Parts: sequence; C-alpha cells; structure tokens
Amino acid sequence: MGVEAGAQAAARYRALVVLRIRSRALAVALLPAAVAVILLAGPATGRLTGPGWDAARWALTPVAVLVLLAAAGVALVVARARPAISPTVPITEEAAPDLYRMVRDLADRLDVPAPSAIALTPDCDSWLEDRTHRAHGPPPAEEHDDIAGAGKYPHRRHPVSPVLVIGSPFLWWMRVGELRAVLAPVVAGTGPSAHPDIAAARRFVRGLDAAVAVASGPRRDPVSRAVLAGVGWVARLLLRSCRGHAAEMERGVAAAAAERAQAVDYGLRIVAQEQVGLAYAGWDRLLTRVALPAWRMGRWPSRLDAGVVAALTELSRRDRLAEGFASRLGERPACDLLEEPGAVDEATSLLAARLFHGGPAWPGPDWSPVAWSEYPEEVVDRKWRLDAARLHRVLDALGVRPLTGPTAPATGAPTLARVLDHLTDTTPDSPAVPGDDATPRTDGTTRTDSTTATGLGPATGPATGAGPATGPGPAHPTSSSSAADDEEEDLSGTTARSAALAARLSAELSREESPTSHPSPTASDATTADPAALWDDRTLPLFPLQPPRTARDLLADHLTAMVCCAAMDTAGATPGLDWLDGPTLLLDGARTPDLAPKVLALIEDGDATPLRAWLADLGIRPEKPVRLA
Repeated sequence: MGVEAGAQAAARYRALVVLRIRSRALAVALLPAAVAVILLAGPATGRLTGPGWDAARWALTPVAVLVLLAAAGVALVVARARPAISPTVPITEEAAPDLYRMVRDLADRLDVPAPSAIALTPDCDSWLEDRTHRAHGPPPAEEHDDIAGAGKYPHRRHPVSPVLVIGSPFLWWMRVGELRAVLAPVVAGTGPSAHPDIAAARRFVRGLDAAVAVASGPRRDPVSRAVLAGVGWVARLLLRSCRGHAAEMERGVAAAAAERAQAVDYGLRIVAQEQVGLAYAGWDRLLTRVALPAWRMGRWPSRLDAGVVAALTELSRRDRLAEGFASRLGERPACDLLEEPGAVDEATSLLAARLFHGGPAWPGPDWSPVAWSEYPEEVVDRKWRLDAARLHRVLDALGVRPLTGPTAPATGAPTLARVLDHLTDTTPDSPAVPGDDATPRTDGTTRTDSTTATGLGPATGPATGAGPATGPGPAHPTSSSSAADDEEEDLSGTTARSAALAARLSAELSREESPTSHPSPTASDATTADPAALWDDRTLPLFPLQPPRTARDLLADHLTAMVCCAAMDTAGATPGLDWLDGPTLLLDGARTPDLAPKVLALIEDGDATPLRAWLADLGIRPEKPVRLA
C-alpha cells in the first residue's frame, strides 16, 4: 500500500497544481474589476479624489467590464463545450448481466467504486471514460444499485464513476478469467477518479480541450470567428500551462491503479497480457487483409469479432510460438457473458466499418452485411471480376486490340493472354513514362493513340457520374505537381506499358470513387438521423487503416485479379478466404503457390515467362475467355 499511497499523493498534488492554474487565470480576469471597484469606492470615503483619479476611473472601468465579459465568455464556452467521446457500443445490464456481475465483483475485491456503465469499442484496448457532462444526455431517475443506471446516464447529484470501455476482440478471444485479470487495473482506476481534486482537474482539462475544438470549428460569421479565435487562444494558453501536470496526474492515477490491482489475479494477468498482444496482431490482420476489401465494395462483415477468433486460431496453427493457445478454446469465452453475442458482434462490426473506412451508420442497398460463409462468393469472386473488367476497359481505352490468332476466341471476349501480350516488354531499354502513348498491336505493328494514358483524355467505360473523368481536381497547382511527382517516382521501376496502364487504372478508379459518382450520406444527414449521437462523425473515417494505394499496387491487384478469373473459368479454381491473408485462390481445395513475384516480374521487367510457366503448371489457359462482372 505504500507504493499505491505515494502514487495517489503524487496524482493529487498534480491535480492541485492544475486547479491552481485555473485559480490564477480567474484571479487575472478579476484583477481589473477589483481595481475598478477600489477606484469607484474611493470618493465615498473621501480618498482617491482629483482629476487624475477621475481619469483613471473613466479609463479602467470600461477595461474591467470588457475583461469580465471576455472571461465570462471563455468560462461559458469551457463549461458548455461538449467533451470528446469515444465511439462505442453501449451495453446495458439487461444485455449482459453476467458481465456486469463480474465487473461488480471485481470492484468489490479491489475496494473501489464500480463503473457506472459498460461499453464496447472495436479495438484492442480498454479504459475508463468520464461521460458525466450535461451534453452527454439527461440524467435518469435515481437508482440504488452497485452499477446504477447500467448503460444509461447516472444522476448528477452524487459522484458518478466513469464508464468502462472494453475492446470487443478481448471478449471473443479471451477466457472469462483472462478478461477479469486484464480489466483489474482498469477498474481499479475508479478509486483515484472519485477523488474530488482529481475529478475537478480532469473536468477542467476536458473543458479546455473541448473549447479548443469549438474554436477550431468552421464558422461563416466574421464576428463569431473573431470571438472564438480569442476563446481558442486563451484555452490553448491554459492547456499549455497545465498539460504537463495533467499528464503526470494521469501517470500517478495509473500507477496507483496498477499497484492496487496486483492483489487480484496477478499470476493470471501475466498470461493474459500475452493474449492481448496476440489479439492485437490478429485484429490488425483481420481488418487490413479481410475486412478492408469487403468495405471497399460496399459490404461489411457482420461478425468481425468471431472472425478474430478464427484468425488467431489459424495463427496458432502456423506460428510455432503460438503452440498451446488453441487448447484455451475449451474454456468458457468471455463473450458468453453477453446475452446475445451475435447482435453485439454485428453492432461493433458496423462501428468498426464506420471508424476505419467511413461507411454509413445503417445498412442499405449499397452498404449491406456479409456473412463469413458468403465472403468468398460475395466479396472475393465479385472483387476479382470487377477488377478484371476495369482492366479490360482501360485496355480498350488505350487502343489495345483483342487477341488475334488461331487460339483467340472468335467473339473477341476478354482473355488473360491479351493482358500478358500487352505487358510483355519487347524493348527493355524504353523509359517508363506514364504518358507514353505508343501502343504495340498484337499483330506486330504499332499505333499511336490520340488519348494519353494519364487519365486526361475522355472518360472510359460506362458513365457513373457527372464529374470529370479523373475525379475531383486538386485545389492548388502545387498539389497536382506533387501528386504527379509521387506517381512518376512510384512508376519509375516499371516498363513503359506498365506505367501507362497503371496511371490510367489509377485515374479510372479515382473517377469511379469520386463523390459525384457515388454520393455518400452527408454529415448533416447522419447527425439529424441520430440526435442521440455522442460523438462527432463528420470526419469519418477517424482511423484510416492504410494510405491510398499507389498506381503500381493497383496494377498488381488488377493483374492478379485477372489471373484468378482465368484460373476459375479455365482450371476449376475457386475463391477462398484466408483468415490472415484475405482473399485467396484455391485449386483442388488447396491454396495456389505465391503469385506475387510472377506478377511483379511482369510489371517491373516486362518478363511474362515466370507467370506463363506458373499458369502452365496449374493448367490455366490464358487464351480462353473469362467472365467479367
């Protein structure tokens, strides 16, 4: 207890420093008014008389009034500004009575107040969050339970514990005992949070942070912009003054909570921390390799948390360091603490899609859920065929004629051989210039296409919107030149034909994904549709998973999709789902050998020999027509 008491004392000391900064700011604001009161009261006592004192009174009184008004305005904004709230899925006690009972028992063992409610977040983390601000909802009727108003907003007349936010992957991957051990240090933080000085310091810092956000928001009125600029300057000044002390206060609170939690399941917590790291790895791979391709197609997997269990189980089979983790699956999973795990998983999956990709808030015709059993057909197969169709549309725009010869299809249907013949570089010394419009014919002659391959020519393919062919233009010429330089550097290691095709693919995809082609729900629609929303969703996605794909990556993805389509249509291959690598090609029920090196050899060197040998070994016929989307 000595270490815990010392950490709590340090946290309270830092909280008092933050409160002293608040008191000093108030004193500075009241100082001119105090001097003005003295000057105005002086003549009544027969002192401070004369022309000089009269001039001082006339000069200082308006200044004091202005300072008081400015201070009142800043204080009003700080008090009424809505603090930031993490996007979560609330869990009521009716939806998870066993989970609330476990948290309540854990708080009793730690001798700390129980959290006021529980919520889930689609991330591998857990924390306490204060949601007692009046902007976060009206207080319900007073209740007398250990977790009063579970999942709601407690009464403001009594000290309220923060909300316990739990990472949803933890519930599905961890066992009940492991989850209790991981949550012990988090729940122990409710003890220091209940101290009045620490609570007041936190409210002050959160209010300043919210005031800065209000001042940074868009305003059309020049007067309001000027007023809020002053409020923002004051709030930032106060934040800079107390930032270091607030950080030290939080470190002290965390140290005190960790020290108190050592008395509960300490040995099990060491094992559970290993599962936390494993859950991080599996969740990241699941989102970037599996969920992201579906999100880009307007589909969102409705069982992400169940998918992370499958991904980590697969990892335990492949990774020697993960041996023995599969035996844990015989124990009771923490998701059994929920009454309806499927409904909760679906809600957190939709929230994950919104946070990491920016999808709509509700399912719709262009934003529908997909089950894992339907993923290969609904996502993988459709994605490959859409990419292959886009690739052939771009080849048509570049003037590349269909394959000719005795083995070519009589109908001129799209084939893989057409792509291979076009990308095979017969002049390896030619520079890789995206604007090179010299396009070889399949009969050995050469034609010069009047439409360049940089996406600046006429739009290709079916029109999907009224916007320009290359998507929204840059806001400044410097941005355009910078993007062009980045694209040229990215394509510097490719052949001329690969560079031209990649640049045109990038422009085509930008046109398809432009807001004019695919209008998305606006922020105003989202906010008006859900007036009870506790967080600002106007800047979605909040956490983009990956940077935009480069032109080289797009060409590699489209060429891989074309190869997979040829394999499915000519060799009986099927689309599959790998929990760690995402979409995969299955031949006779087994994953095909690695295709990426062969594709890169064709793109970078113009050498189709490795890819053709790979196709021949698997019985894939590139000259046969393929079915496109």
